[in-house]
Amino acid sequence: MNYIKVLFDLYRLKQNTKKSAEQMKQLQDRKLKKLLRFAWEHSRYYRNAFINAGITEEQLDTLPLSAFPTIDKSVLLEHFDELVTVPDLTQEELRKFDTEGNMEEKTFRGCHIVHSSGSTGKPGYFVYDEPAWNRMLLGIIRGALWNMSMMQILKLLAERPRIVYIAATNGRYGGAMAVGDGIDGVGAEQMYLDINTPLAKWVEDIRKFKPNMIIGYPSAIKILGELVESGEIRMEVIRVISCGEPLGTGLRHFLETVFHAEVINFYGASEALAIGVETGQEDGMILFDDMNVIEVEEDAMYLTSLYNFAQPLIRYKISDRLVLKEPFKDSPFGRAEILLGRDEDMLWFEDGAGNRDFLHPLAVEGLCIRGLRDYQFRKIDRAAFEILAEVPNEARRETVRMEIQKQMETILTEKKLFYVQFYIHFVKEILPDPATGKKPLILTECPVYGKEAM
Repeated sequence: MNYIKVLFDLYRLKQNTKKSAEQMKQLQDRKLKKLLRFAWEHSRYYRNAFINAGITEEQLDTLPLSAFPTIDKSVLLEHFDELVTVPDLTQEELRKFDTEGNMEEKTFRGCHIVHSSGSTGKPGYFVYDEPAWNRMLLGIIRGALWNMSMMQILKLLAERPRIVYIAATNGRYGGAMAVGDGIDGVGAEQMYLDINTPLAKWVEDIRKFKPNMIIGYPSAIKILGELVESGEIRMEVIRVISCGEPLGTGLRHFLETVFHAEVINFYGASEALAIGVETGQEDGMILFDDMNVIEVEEDAMYLTSLYNFAQPLIRYKISDRLVLKEPFKDSPFGRAEILLGRDEDMLWFEDGAGNRDFLHPLAVEGLCIRGLRDYQFRKIDRAAFEILAEVPNEARRETVRMEIQKQMETILTEKKLFYVQFYIHFVKEILPDPATGKKPLILTECPVYGKEAM
């Protein structure tokens, strides 16, 4: 990416934040019509799917998006070769490139390939051609530098920020690839710190590199914050960007306190790496409506990417859940009340009569209890669960226990889960899954990754 072009394109993208809601809707509609027509003309899958749904070419510009058929990951895997618009690109070739190719090879046939595994156990691939990749990177840069003017951004970049990215980095993970290219694009210095790297190496590398910006999984950034808190390392940080996992209120507060910096929570997925941003100053997640269309229905969330023509995703069902709110006054962007995570993060329960219902642990996302740094849920049986709570200050544990007890009883009552029992267990530290580098919010048949409280 050319540095001057990046800044110019970033400036133009930032101008969308100044549009009216009506102007944003018109922009979104224009992009959507262009995408639908391109998919009709260049994707065998979509043309057939539209025809089977009774949609004619003449109706592409007039029908509402809700009239078009939906798609999910299983359909994408089944029809990959006829859905993508890159000539002669096949899923089998991508699997071979992914498993046998050199990680130094960033693209395959001019496309950036993001690897995403699914519940089927088969790897899925999301393809971005160069224009889509660059557009997505601009969205990420805009989100990471949210609430900064162009003058502030230019001043920041002139000082060559030193950025550390902490996450799972050994693979074609969308976050790692995009962050690396985005940092290169703005001329900053960068260092990757893999979540599986020994902690002593973390300390050594951080001391040597002296980063002043942090990007990564919140569970990984938390570990870095604890090193700062204990005095093992010293850092002067100007901004923290959390991504890849839900960011709880308590952990946000800890990161803001220990780093004395603004914390930006960035929301993306392999399917569309730039979806929204949350700063903590606003109530809710701001959605990038100039890049995607998000539809939220009672049991599903559908995403339409407006900039990726290499692999069009139109009304693509993703497993995250959002609750939409009214937009801010004078803001062109949509707003989500809370990012709810994935289906597999649900706690499902069953009463003696076989009736089933669920509890999403992020129902307590807004709970901010002084002293509660992190938490995790573990299912015990069909009518019981345990809350693993990380409270470093032992003197605060009983107070935290009572507050959790009070709030959870209220939530269970509202859900009418009167038969569900829960227990609170304190652990010294909640750690990420060593296999994935991410902290699972729900433990069902998984081992506990938290260290026992002393």
